[in-house]
Amino acid sequence: MNYKESVEYIHSLLQFGIKPGLERISMLLSSLGNPQDKIKTVHIAGTNGKGSTSTHIANILTSAGHKTGLYTSPYVLSFCERIQIDGESISEEKLSKTVTKVQKEIFKLNEKGIVITEFEAITAVAFLYFYEEKCDFAVIEVGLGGRFDATNVLSSPKASVITSISLDHTKILGDTLPKITFEKCGIIKEGVPVVTSANQNSEVLSVIEQTARDRNCNLTVTNPKNAEIISDKLGETVFEYDGENYTLHLCGEHQIENAVNAIESARLLGISEEFIKSGIAKTLMLARMEIIGKEPLIIRDGGHNEGCAKALRNFILRYRIKNIKMLVGMMADKDTDRYLQLVCPLCDSVTVCTPSNPRAESAEDLLISAKKYCKEAFATQNPKEAYEQVLRSANKDGTVLLCGSFYLMSDIF
Repeated sequence: MNYKESVEYIHSLLQFGIKPGLERISMLLSSLGNPQDKIKTVHIAGTNGKGSTSTHIANILTSAGHKTGLYTSPYVLSFCERIQIDGESISEEKLSKTVTKVQKEIFKLNEKGIVITEFEAITAVAFLYFYEEKCDFAVIEVGLGGRFDATNVLSSPKASVITSISLDHTKILGDTLPKITFEKCGIIKEGVPVVTSANQNSEVLSVIEQTARDRNCNLTVTNPKNAEIISDKLGETVFEYDGENYTLHLCGEHQIENAVNAIESARLLGISEEFIKSGIAKTLMLARMEIIGKEPLIIRDGGHNEGCAKALRNFILRYRIKNIKMLVGMMADKDTDRYLQLVCPLCDSVTVCTPSNPRAESAEDLLISAKKYCKEAFATQNPKEAYEQVLRSANKDGTVLLCGSFYLMSDIF
């Protein structure tokens, strides 16, 4: 298979939907020689902040001289972004070769009546690639939940990290914070150190603490409030934490919490401060309050739940960002109304569109909600056309805000 055929094959498995459980992925990985058991790993679950925290830790490990894999989701511009080594995405050629190997084993399982899902296949590709490339470490971000997520085949990671937890995927994970936290705590293994934040909701923290006790784990509860901001400007924050200064290039105050979680996780792994500082400073991410233009100011931010909306709102208010023309597209299975309620009132105008995904909320339905929170609300079906329209209408001293689903970002760019 070539690159295009490989990606099309992976996406074709989406037809089998989301099927939580470890039996299928375990059989697939067993047929590949269980590559996940031959690499040191760090496992990360949560609702928000998984990607940032994972990338920080991977960069720190790379700075310390470890060949480090990173498996995250979703992607923004290229499917290859999901699987990286030392900050470099897997090449199209190597992706194709690895997918071909995994596909052969999937076909064998299919003959036995075992159906592999899209995420299970991607996860197997990532583990096999990291093993074949002789990675020292792999930082693995959970896809959905934790307990029955395909990544939870990891039997003994070097550390488990639980980032900020809020209500999301309630039909699958449960409709309360304790239920959702229970699922995410499924990544906590016997005797493996755990890191989380004191900023968690009290119910969430209680479940994490109890799970750590039950599994005889050393629990580090970080306190981001101990981080003192020394200087703060759009695109660079310098903060002091535990007697050390760190430079952070990810925007938003919430990113300090993610950085502190990464710092404490790295310390557990025995990484020295110079490499921790270097790793934090080099972390940049696509579509996480990312500045991609200055005249007008263009901000790209993928996120779809209430926690993401609150972080974006705080970011806008913190840096007094004005004259905002917002372009948003979202999935129908998200709390779109609450997201718009938090962000739309800060904008001069809102344009909604329909991302190219079967789960997308229609522009017409999204417009109904948008009009409740912003008088100047419009709908344009095609994301690229919508972006061009918004960009043309913006003044040089204004702001274009692209937000909502990561699928929207992929459509535009």
